[in-house]
Amino acid sequence: MKKFGRSKGFALTALVAAMSCAGVAQAGITDKDILADQMTTDDVVSNGLGPRAQRYSPLDTLNTETVKELRPVWSFSFGGEKQRGQESQPMVKDGVMYVTGSYSRVFAIDVKTGEELWEYNARLPDGIMPCCDVINRGVALYGDLVIFGTLDAKLVALNKDTGKVVWKKKVADYKEGYSLTAAPLVVKGKIITGVSGGEFGVVGKVEAYDAVTGDIVWSRPTVEGHMGYIWKNGKKIENGISGGEAGLTWTGDLWKTGGAATWLGGTYDPETDLMFFGTGNPAPWNSHLRPGDNLFSSSRLAVDPDTGKIVWHFQTTPHDGWDFDGVNELIAFDYKDGGKTVKAAATADRNGFFYVLNRENGDFIRGFPFVDKITWAEGLDDKGRPIFKEGGRPGNPADAKEGNKGEPVLSAPSFLGGKNWMPMAFSQDTGLFYVPSNEWAMDIWNEPVSYKKGAAYLGAGFTIKPLNEDYIGVLRAIDPKNGQEVWRYENYAPLWGGVLATKGNLVFTGNPEGYLMAFDAKTGEMLYKFQTGSGIVGSPITWEMDGEQYVSVVSGWGGAVPLWGGEVAKRVKHLNQGGSVWTFKLPKQG
Repeated sequence: MKKFGRSKGFALTALVAAMSCAGVAQAGITDKDILADQMTTDDVVSNGLGPRAQRYSPLDTLNTETVKELRPVWSFSFGGEKQRGQESQPMVKDGVMYVTGSYSRVFAIDVKTGEELWEYNARLPDGIMPCCDVINRGVALYGDLVIFGTLDAKLVALNKDTGKVVWKKKVADYKEGYSLTAAPLVVKGKIITGVSGGEFGVVGKVEAYDAVTGDIVWSRPTVEGHMGYIWKNGKKIENGISGGEAGLTWTGDLWKTGGAATWLGGTYDPETDLMFFGTGNPAPWNSHLRPGDNLFSSSRLAVDPDTGKIVWHFQTTPHDGWDFDGVNELIAFDYKDGGKTVKAAATADRNGFFYVLNRENGDFIRGFPFVDKITWAEGLDDKGRPIFKEGGRPGNPADAKEGNKGEPVLSAPSFLGGKNWMPMAFSQDTGLFYVPSNEWAMDIWNEPVSYKKGAAYLGAGFTIKPLNEDYIGVLRAIDPKNGQEVWRYENYAPLWGGVLATKGNLVFTGNPEGYLMAFDAKTGEMLYKFQTGSGIVGSPITWEMDGEQYVSVVSGWGGAVPLWGGEVAKRVKHLNQGGSVWTFKLPKQG
């Protein structure tokens, strides 16, 4: 841990301020602050600009008329040789930005000057096994703490003023393939986290920890058949088997290494008091080894934040044979239908379908393709279950006439998805979702495989390829009420960064070519672009300070695409890595 730029006077002032507060939660971020984050414009204290993660800001000083005056004010480098993918969303509170970098690092930055205040570097062991780059998606703020997950599957809480460790907890064993990459979720004073590692046959789970002490509160496995636990008065108590019993939708003992990792983290809807977590692929990828729906893999789960109980589930890809993780964010929103308010939630799945659900009970309202080509399914039935296309599933190796490779198929989307981790945004003004998506396919085949602790557990091979010569990425404006694509922006390289919508009728995102871009939210016209020097795979934010509106985004090319992208990786091999935060502002007018 390094510390720069702090004077003795500053340290004394911080100490006096801390001593004057009655408790940790009063000294800094409270639950009330987090719940109100979407409408408080002078800070960003939650991942997604509010627990529902709509990524919408009510600021409108920066708008379609003024965005041309947006200009950079500082750029901060993460430094060193630790570059790779930078998928973080910054947080801003009381003039300080908190942002994570690759290799489990956290930085505190003065937002007026771009000067580093402190830096924390996790001491990572040599044996970490992140499947999809050494990324981190951001911190959680609570009280005087800055909390984040590490690549060796630990939660670490740092003092917001000094960067010193306050508590550290082991969530899972990295030697089994577990890691943490998501920004933690804060609900009712608890830090809620998922886990990564589905490619290693781990068992997915959602866990809650006391934000102040780090003590575990409850643990809920996301594979059917595993026991959940709750801690009362320091004692671990059984809290029911996920799904009721083992083996209901699994064959043999495969549920014991069933995957369903919760690697993207969750969202929270205060109105229903439910958290929404997505689950990843079942393990192994070779679906012929595990007949059945394989719950709760490739699903969305509604989880009680107090107990960890699974209240309802919706499975987007039953018996997944294509690695169509169901982790993509489920965003709560309301809309009018015949004068009646519908309490809905929406998600754009890796499998190429966009789903609108009743967020109170998980019932399917509607679903439709949001990508141009889907080969594995004919469509969705009236319950939202996919209608599998004959011949769309990769073949069984046991049926191979020679060798041990099953019959390959061409599948669209590819396993990297019609949409992957990169979060979409919802505008309360237009009623549209702005979805970063990709048009690509894959040749995929199955192979024999057996489980070995800490080893890759796929049983499949693949090659990814673009579907079009002139673009892969597509930023889409989608109407969730009817499935209409209102406008699109096509991008040569895959889109892999998050989206921000504002009341100023703007939509911000970045691309691997390095540009921060702003679009007219109604028409899709590009109104602004700025070259940051490396690919953008992070999520932009906006806030106001001293009467001026600011925008920040992390720049640094990497993530899963250059590691797993096949023919697509060749298309983007010339793009430079990086590691920096760019901050822009609209100066005061007149």
